[in-house]
Order: sequence, then structure tokens, then C-alpha cells
Amino acid sequence: MLAPIFFLPIPSEFAFLKPITALFGSLIFAYSGLNLADTHGRTLLRLLNPNSMETTLLAEGTLKPAPAKILDTSCIIDGRVEFLVNTGFLEGQILVPQFVLQELQKIADSSNDQKRSRGRRGLDILNRLQETHPQRIIINPADYDDVATVDAKLVRLAQDINGNLVTTDYNLNKVASLQKVQVLNVNDLAQFLRPVYLPGDSLDLKILKEGKEPDQGVGYLEDGTMVVVEEGSTHIGDELPVVVTSALQTSAGRMIFARLKIATSA
Repeated sequence: MLAPIFFLPIPSEFAFLKPITALFGSLIFAYSGLNLADTHGRTLLRLLNPNSMETTLLAEGTLKPAPAKILDTSCIIDGRVEFLVNTGFLEGQILVPQFVLQELQKIADSSNDQKRSRGRRGLDILNRLQETHPQRIIINPADYDDVATVDAKLVRLAQDINGNLVTTDYNLNKVASLQKVQVLNVNDLAQFLRPVYLPGDSLDLKILKEGKEPDQGVGYLEDGTMVVVEEGSTHIGDELPVVVTSALQTSAGRMIFARLKIATSA
């Protein structure tokens, strides 16, 4: 690039300046090129190749693959994880540790009818997930002989692979969070997705029983939220429109207060 400098008509007594000039010229052009690339590199790449920006973003780590989701026994038996996977709310690979599968099989073989039913339900859910998402549902063979409990193994596995733990177990949630493991609690998600009822909202409610106070009737929403209806005690067994008057969040959950909706005559 700087070869033409050697062909410049320079007196012989100054010929020694040619290599020095070439050296300094190379340094100046190199510095200018680096500065230009640093300042306008992305613009130049976009002009030359519009698709290059996607490659650049991936190279810089802006777009990262979703971390693997590790299922515990409780969330498999619960069943809602199947809908989360099918609807796309859980991204990335879904890992079922071998020790979780063994625990599930042990529950399914239990002599207790209720436990056996829950275990078989969990196995059925896993089979359906594998059939629907064969590339995403992975049985992970990792085990930890030096770790006693399944919960502790789950936390260790999540730490080792930097994965997210999916559970409905309150205690496991707390223990994992204390050890800096990202936890996706299905119960918390369900809590946040419950419909929000504000004063003045209307809903249809079946009055199931009397309330604690005189004239009160009590019904329940689909998510189990208790609704206390003023003057509803005389309508037990009836499904009636009610109007929300207030809502109360307690340690036991949410409670809604309402009154009967009086039909207005034309």
C-alpha cells in the first residue's frame, strides 16, 4: 500500500527517509483504520451486508439461549407444567433428573392408593410431554452420591448447569433461592395471573353457604378465592350476579366482598 513512497523522486542524500516515512505512514494508516472501525464499523457492515447485524448481536452475547428448566417431582405431579410447556411459557430444554424420575416411580409403586394415583399421574404427564416435545424433554443422568436428599440434588444440579428450577414446593423454593438458584414457582405464577377484581366489577357467583356474619353468603371463584356476599344467606344454592365492593389480601389468601346486583327496571 505504501510501496509508491519508494518511487518518489527524492535526492540520494535523503534516500534514508523513504523507509522511515513508510514506517510512520503504516502506523498512521493502521491507527486511523482501527479508529474508523471502532466508531463506524457497524454502519459500514450494515451497508455492506444488512444481515451482518444479526451475526454481530449473537457474537456479542446480546441474544442468549434460554437456560435449561429443571423439573422437580412436585411440579410434574401438579400437572400445570404441561400447559406451561405446550403454550411456550417455559423456553429452552426441559430437564427431568434421573433421581426425580426414580422418586416418581417410587411414588407410583406406593401401597397408598392416593400416592400411587399421584405418581402415575406424574408419569402420564411426562410421557405426554415427551411425545409432544421429543427434542426438548431430556432425562438428565446426573446424580450426586454425596448428597442425601432429592431437593439438595436438585439445587446442586441447577448450580452446576446454571439452570432454572421449576417447582411448586414452598420449602424447596426458599432453600434454592438462599443458594442463589433461580426458581420458577408455578404457584407464584398462578397467583400473579389470577383475575383482578376492582370495586364496581360484576361477576356471576353461586352462593354455597352462610357467612360468619348475619345475612352473609359465601361463594368461591374458580381459583378458590372466597367471595363474601352481603344479604346472600337467603340465596344459598343460587347463582346470582354480584357487584364487588372491596378486596382484602390476607396471609391465608385473597378475599373479595360483594353485594347482590339489583336488577334495574326499564
